[in-house]
Amino acid sequence: MLEARIRRGLSLAAIAAMTVLAACATPEPEPEPAPPPPPAVSLNEGVAQAASIYVAFMREVSTIEAGFQNAEAIQAAIRKGASYEPAQISRGMIAYGSILALQSPEFVDGVRTYAVDPAIRQEMVARIIADPAYAATLPGADAAAGLIVEAIGRDSAAMLAIADAVEEDAYTIQGRSDPRRRWAVVNIADRDTRLQGAKALSAVQMLPSADDSARLFAAANAGSGLEVTSARSGPPYTAAVVRSLALAALAALGAGGEDARANTEALTVEQNSEFCLNMSKLMLFQCLAASRPSYEDMFCIGRHVARDLATCTAQTVKSAPIASPSTVVAGSEPAGQTPVAAGAAAASASATAALNREG
Repeated sequence: MLEARIRRGLSLAAIAAMTVLAACATPEPEPEPAPPPPPAVSLNEGVAQAASIYVAFMREVSTIEAGFQNAEAIQAAIRKGASYEPAQISRGMIAYGSILALQSPEFVDGVRTYAVDPAIRQEMVARIIADPAYAATLPGADAAAGLIVEAIGRDSAAMLAIADAVEEDAYTIQGRSDPRRRWAVVNIADRDTRLQGAKALSAVQMLPSADDSARLFAAANAGSGLEVTSARSGPPYTAAVVRSLALAALAALGAGGEDARANTEALTVEQNSEFCLNMSKLMLFQCLAASRPSYEDMFCIGRHVARDLATCTAQTVKSAPIASPSTVVAGSEPAGQTPVAAGAAAASASATAALNREG
């Protein structure tokens, strides 16, 4: 009995000692919660709507063709080509560029490596807003810029082809063997009304295309959906391309959504491209003011609708001067080529030089 009591006492003492030790032991720390996942790619509808204005206008104006069959067809082309507000096309081009950039997985994935840590993400967002050029240094920027340069470069090339064809037709139509000559050389009846009409169309605010807006919005946030051709374009970048990359980078960081409209709208404003398009409109108005017969209006369409759009879109993505074709005026034409009237030619003489100075 005595031994049993001793053993029981020892057991109780051991239990008590273990209880004391357990109370003194440091508890295992609970694991830290996992960081929240980075926000999804997000670009607001305002950017898609701005881009849709550019896309829809360029699609419409690209339907202008040489070979006009009557004077009214020329006037319809003037109305079509004049129906844009320069600032909206400039902003739309930059917005469209950002959506093109978001079609680059290399760029999006590269930027999103900075979105994992919330503090780093916020620092990156603030840095891009303060200095948009920083976005051009991010991983994959050359791949994203290549998509912008290639797509808008195609738009420029299409307009240049139209310009060449229409300007050539402005000479061809004056030939005595061309049956269109009989109406092409007749002075336009109400020149001032058609000039004022072109000016009025230029001031009308353009509305977004619902279908294009929806398609571009989906492509921006999904990173796919646009037909793009892979290409790379290294620095230096134009201010417009830089701003497109900055917009795309904010979206990739999840900082381009509806609550970020103030930032995204500010990034679409770029003075060089706006100046180019405004100068083009001024030259178009001067050309129309000087033009008298229909074939001179054809020249104005070729030079100051199609060719200037080719120039302005090209200079948005590439810093390079655009060569101006020579303009043949009365009294100086080479053999076999008929002249464009001196008034219309003089009105356009300084256009390309001015665009190159400011582009």
